[in-house]
Amino acid sequence: MRHLLLVLSLLCLAVPAEATVKTRIVEYKQGATLLEGYLAWDDATRAKRPAVLVVHEWTGINDHIRQRTEMLAKLGYVAFAADIYGKGTRPTSPAEAGTIAGIYKNDRALMRARARAGLDELKKQKFVDTRRLAAIGFCFGGTTVLELARDGADLRGVVSFHGGLATPTPQDARNIRGKVLALHGADDPFVKGDEVAAFQDEMRKGGVDWQFNSYGNAVHSFTNRAAGSDNSKGAAYNEKADKRSWAAMQAFFAEIFK
Repeated sequence: MRHLLLVLSLLCLAVPAEATVKTRIVEYKQGATLLEGYLAWDDATRAKRPAVLVVHEWTGINDHIRQRTEMLAKLGYVAFAADIYGKGTRPTSPAEAGTIAGIYKNDRALMRARARAGLDELKKQKFVDTRRLAAIGFCFGGTTVLELARDGADLRGVVSFHGGLATPTPQDARNIRGKVLALHGADDPFVKGDEVAAFQDEMRKGGVDWQFNSYGNAVHSFTNRAAGSDNSKGAAYNEKADKRSWAAMQAFFAEIFK
C-alpha cells in the first residue's frame, strides 16, 4: 500500500502544470492622458516569452478584445490590449464610435503615439521577451497597428484583421522593420478594391515582407460574433474566415518568433 501511494505521488509530480491564464487591468499614460489596458498571461510558467500588443475596434476595449487577449495568453504569449481612446472612453453607439475613431484617423501622429504608449507598457511587463514583439489589431485596431509599423516600431511583425489599409503617408512603409500580414474580407464594403491595391503597392514600394489573405464571402468585422450574421449590413461574423485568419496569425507568429 505504501509503495502504491509512493508511485501515485511521483506520478502527480510528473504531470505538467496546466495553463493558468491571469488577467489584470493596467493603468498607464500617454502624455497627460490616462489610459486603461488589459493584460493577460499564462502564470504556469516563469519563462520569458514573446509578447503581443492587441489594438481594439472602434468601440474600444470590449469583450471581444479581452477574449482575444486571453486566447493569445493561452497560446503562450504575454498579451496586452492597448487603450487608444483613454480611460472611461468607451463608445456605446456606432455614431459615437465613428466620431471618436475619426479623431485618430485624422491625426495619425496621435494614433501612433497612443499605440507606442501601449507597446512601451507591454515591454515593462513581467515575463516579456522584449526582443520578440508583435502587434495585432481588429478593424480600427488593424489600421492602428499598421501605422505603428509605419512609425518604425521594433516589432517582428504586425497582423491586421479586417482593418482599414489606407494611410496619408504611404512613403512611411520604408520604416517598417518587421513583417506584415493583412487579413481581409473579400466582400468588405468599407475597405474596397482601390484601397487594397494602394496598400499592396505601398508594401511593394516600401520593400516590405508582406502577405495578404482575402477570405471569400466575408465582409467587415468577420472575427466578431457580436457583428451578427447579415452580410448585407457590411459587417458580420464569418466562422470560416474567423478560424482561418486566426490560424494564419498563428503560422505567422511561428515564423517570426522562431
